[in-house]
Amino acid sequence: MSYFDFSNFETSFNNYIKYILGKQFEHASKNDQLNAVSYAVGKYLIDISYDTQKRYQENDVKRLHYLSLEFLIGRLLNNNLLNLGIYKRCKRFLETKGIDLDLLVEEERDPALGNGGLGRLAACFLDSLACLNMPGFGYGINYDYGLFKQVIVNGYQKEKPDYWPNRRSPWLIRRTEERYMVPIYGRVEGSVDRDGEYNPTWTNWSLLIGRPHDILVAGFEGRTVNYLRLFTAEASEDFDIDIFNDGDYFKAVGRKIKSETISKILYPSDSKEVGKELRLVQEYFLVACSLKDIIRKYEMDHHTFDHFHNKVAIQLNDTHPALAVAELMRILVDEKGIQWETAWEITKKTLGYTNHTLLPEALETWPVTILERVVPRHMQLIYEINQRFLEYLTVRDPDITIESIAKMSIIQEGPVKQVRMANLAIIGSHSINGVARVHSDLVKTQLVPEFYRLWPERFNNKTNGVSPRRWIAACNPGLADFITEAIGRRWVGDLSRIWELETFENDPGFLDRLGEIKLANKEALATLIRKKLFLNVDPQSIFDIHAKRIHEYKRQLLNVIHIIHLYLSIKEDGKDIGHPRTFIFSGKAAPGYHFAKLIIKLIHSVANVINKDPDIHDMIKVAFLPDYRVTLAERIIPAADVSEQISTAGMEASGTGNMKFAMNGALTIGTLDGANIEIAEQVGGENIYIFGLTVDEVEAFRPNYEPKTFYDEDPDLKRVLKAIYSNLFCSDEPGIFKPVFSQLMGNGEHYLHLADFRSYVATQLKIGNDYKDRAKWLSMSLKNIARTGMFSSDRAIQEYADGIWGIRSFRG
Repeated sequence: MSYFDFSNFETSFNNYIKYILGKQFEHASKNDQLNAVSYAVGKYLIDISYDTQKRYQENDVKRLHYLSLEFLIGRLLNNNLLNLGIYKRCKRFLETKGIDLDLLVEEERDPALGNGGLGRLAACFLDSLACLNMPGFGYGINYDYGLFKQVIVNGYQKEKPDYWPNRRSPWLIRRTEERYMVPIYGRVEGSVDRDGEYNPTWTNWSLLIGRPHDILVAGFEGRTVNYLRLFTAEASEDFDIDIFNDGDYFKAVGRKIKSETISKILYPSDSKEVGKELRLVQEYFLVACSLKDIIRKYEMDHHTFDHFHNKVAIQLNDTHPALAVAELMRILVDEKGIQWETAWEITKKTLGYTNHTLLPEALETWPVTILERVVPRHMQLIYEINQRFLEYLTVRDPDITIESIAKMSIIQEGPVKQVRMANLAIIGSHSINGVARVHSDLVKTQLVPEFYRLWPERFNNKTNGVSPRRWIAACNPGLADFITEAIGRRWVGDLSRIWELETFENDPGFLDRLGEIKLANKEALATLIRKKLFLNVDPQSIFDIHAKRIHEYKRQLLNVIHIIHLYLSIKEDGKDIGHPRTFIFSGKAAPGYHFAKLIIKLIHSVANVINKDPDIHDMIKVAFLPDYRVTLAERIIPAADVSEQISTAGMEASGTGNMKFAMNGALTIGTLDGANIEIAEQVGGENIYIFGLTVDEVEAFRPNYEPKTFYDEDPDLKRVLKAIYSNLFCSDEPGIFKPVFSQLMGNGEHYLHLADFRSYVATQLKIGNDYKDRAKWLSMSLKNIARTGMFSSDRAIQEYADGIWGIRSFRG
């Protein structure tokens, strides 16, 4: 229960409709009602926020600032009501008004502030920081449009603008009294100061204006409210008016439009030079606004920078904010007059870097020419940082090879010189962490082994986690109430206590109720599928769900190959595949990732054939739910019997979907990749379905991998691939899936689909057999729920706080 009085809620609700909207209650729309409830809740958040900030200031606490280009926070009303402890009271009050809260929350739009796992992790971390009463704040961009809204037309992904009404969001507090001036473009002129020292001057810059907006983040039980600060880009009126006064009105307006484009859309396409530049400008805008805000607050209570790193921690969520290294150095050296060596020590001790990928193409590099144009002073500083670092290398190890120096240099030489943002982040941070044990090991041994050998003490692991408030209590209320009834409510704020459920593993009545909750969630998802896709699926079938970004390494294609195998086994061989299956996919492909889009088309085409074939007798159904996002995930995850986590071993950094599915009682089928390894250790090998090559086996296998060998030796696999090559699934568009066949059969096919096929088939067969034993399956499901306590983001944040940030809890 929260510590505040609920009596003012009704007054706030009624006043919003009457005095702010100027309406009578009976004329208020659903959206009006939603905003009125959100306004009433928001008043509580603001009051607690004031108390929280006062508590932090009085204790002069060290604060964590989490810089991320994405925050996929999802709908906020339901989560805030639960965290404040007023959900049931709000529901009862609204019932007196004839309003169904469960229907009302469906009116809220997902904030378009992120894409996938990176942004969802950031959102869970903010939730946990507030839950643990720690001074931690998010910094991002207030995008008008998200990545894109996915629609499916004849099986093909089409992209539409993903707009959320941020200008009218009741959760977004506009800090109109604050703004930050961000210089950009221009040139650097060399000069000397009065002591004869080199004194570069950044001149002829343009100005951007960063306007902060806050979304308040409530901790569990309402003791702490932190915030996510988002910056909106505006044009500088002073700069534009000069152009206007010169008589070029259209140029002045064009400059304003160009400036405001910066916060218009998440991840503009970087396939062309103009898109690359805009994306870099976004990253710089985030870093510049964030550091100005952080330093302004620090200087309110501190007059020197001697203790900056003792009061400020900054975490770089992947390489997108890596320019923070150069920007912090610029501020300390150019604006604060601090000597280079001192400024560099402050920078390193302040910054930490989280790596999220092992994919070379996902490690950001920027052409030097673009950086010199956009942020010329920063490029100059990067050269200086790199020169000093390379000198340090040669002094530390006179025998270091040229090859090692080339790999560790921030500047990648070549026809087009590039700046390696990962190298910049590593050199400028005191901590570099991966997000699952195997991923962190691979960062040290495969991604940047030279840096690990240089600074082994800087490298560490922080396995990801997810918020149990959002991903059990809010999205699966039936299960949450059932758990609370069994072991009390403390698990919501301390997921480690959920192990107490295991005492019921031999209670048939308890397991039956668990099965009933799962069935109710499956029925709800079946209703959604019928509504969205006009497809009837059987809730009594196995719901096998593959919901994540569409990418070759995540191997939705392996899943499809298996589905085709099952289909042909029934159709041509008359085999009994065991229990009926419903295969459910959801996920977006990047707009320029044409092969991933072809996989989406293949899924739909296979579904179209199988779902209409009377010979299958509904033993298999295939569904693709479009526009995967937080709100849809909250419907999908509680309904899963089987969670597909089948990436090629060594390719997935961690995953968080695997955790969400497991803690909602789904059984994982997966490779020993990312956090699957740690999930298997926690739940026990007998309660998870592991298949396929290991990380070491993949590395040993790749150099001599010949898919044709598997094709020739496995008649089932050959039949499936021939079916894909033929027009069986594309009679209206002959030959469109031949590229899929060619990709899978190409020598050195990187993701080893065919090598893992037979192991995957055998493991899926075991799933079908095990599911028939209902008591055994429910016992396995219960153990997944009860043994996933370590995958709470609260545990992850406590490890970051203790091992990297040096922050602690300040409870009200």
